[in-house]
This record gives sequence, structure tokens and C-alpha cells, in this order.
Amino acid sequence: MKKMMAVCATIFLIVLFIPLTSYALCVNVPLANLRSGPGEKYKTVWQVYKFMPLQILSSSGNWYRVKDIDGYTEYVYKPLATSRYRCAAIWSKKANIRTGPGLSYPEKFTEPAARYDSFRVIGRRGSWIKVLDDYGDTGWISGGLLWIR
Repeated sequence: MKKMMAVCATIFLIVLFIPLTSYALCVNVPLANLRSGPGEKYKTVWQVYKFMPLQILSSSGNWYRVKDIDGYTEYVYKPLATSRYRCAAIWSKKANIRTGPGLSYPEKFTEPAARYDSFRVIGRRGSWIKVLDDYGDTGWISGGLLWIR
């Protein structure tokens, strides 16, 4: 009976987290072009940096059709993105990065992160998200200031 409950709980957790990983992407290169169509002949409409989160809408050949932080639809070349981890981008105008998960912790940097700055999500405590930037620095940002995929 205990084995059956453990198996059921494991299956439930797997099913619960499949949508988070199967429909979300992170840019995994220093700079990626988001294009107006699925191919290099299409216009580059936006260039995004490493860890920019994207939502997969569909897949065709070597291209994903994705939705970005602003809700626009573009295409990204599959080798430039991964679903192996989650990413986040600053959703608000700016956000302070703190040394711990709460307002009582000091700000980590002299300048706040700006809109569209992107990070890899590496942890969570309550509504606070622990992030890693492309320079290897870590910090905590209030989840309400982030677009997470």
C-alpha cells in the first residue's frame, strides 16, 4: 500500500511539473535573434540576451514559435534555447536584487536591475526568487517583479 501511494505521488508530481518545462524556454546563448518567421531570411525583430524566458506556442522543423515578455509572437532557432531550466526577466520598470529573500536584506548592487534583464531561476523561498545572471552573480528578487517561464 505504501509503495502504491509513493508511485501515485511521484506520477502526480511529474504530471504537475510537465507543463512548466514543456512549454517554457530559456535562451542559452549570449545573444539570440527573435525573427518574424521560421528562418534566417526573416527579419530580426528583437535581440535577447542569455536567460531570456520564452513561452513555446508551437514547433516546426528547427524553429520554435514563441511568445515573449511583452506578449508578441516571434520565432527562435531551436539550438539557441533550452527547456532544461527555468528563467525569469524583469517585468517591472526596475527591481532591486537583494542578498536574501526579503525586504530586510540589503540590496546587492548599487543599481537595480532594469526591465528585460534576464536570469536563470535557481531557487525560491515564499514569493522571493533566487536568480543567477550570466556573469555568475546570484541574488533574490521579489517574484511579483518577474516574468517567469
